[in-house]
Amino acid sequence: MTRARIPDCPLARSVEIIDRWWTLEILHVVLCGHTRFSAIRRDLETPADVLAERIAELTAKGLLEADDTADDTAGPDDPTYRATGLGRSLRPVLLVMAAFGNHRLAPEDRSVILVDEETGQEVDPVVVDRATGRRIDSAGFVFARGPKAGEQVAARYPEARAGR
Repeated sequence: MTRARIPDCPLARSVEIIDRWWTLEILHVVLCGHTRFSAIRRDLETPADVLAERIAELTAKGLLEADDTADDTAGPDDPTYRATGLGRSLRPVLLVMAAFGNHRLAPEDRSVILVDEETGQEVDPVVVDRATGRRIDSAGFVFARGPKAGEQVAARYPEARAGR
């Protein structure tokens, strides 16, 4: 498991939770509705023992949980999983990462695109401020230290300026 070099850095804490590349891959598959162990295994072409270890790790981190409410017609050898609240909170990260990967490709070279389910139109996710709806991927938005900033964070980031 990756340990945060600067424990109070939010980026380091995120990496600590995500840890390995396959974390996002498994979450993506589950969030897309492939929740049975056999379906996840088929989609990712992962050996059963390796996938079982990875799912156990994601369950221990609180990203996935067994779905005991699911239809159990497949039996105990094919359990169903669902993303927890913490796991679902990574969906915007997955969407933006997929868009980032597609931006380098011509539209005809993209293997997976994000579309509006109702219209079928391709969408381009952006990050916006929840309160104002303004895009925050511009130079007008910067990191500032928060009230609990430790020494390393305080040395790196300025205090937030008071509102205008």
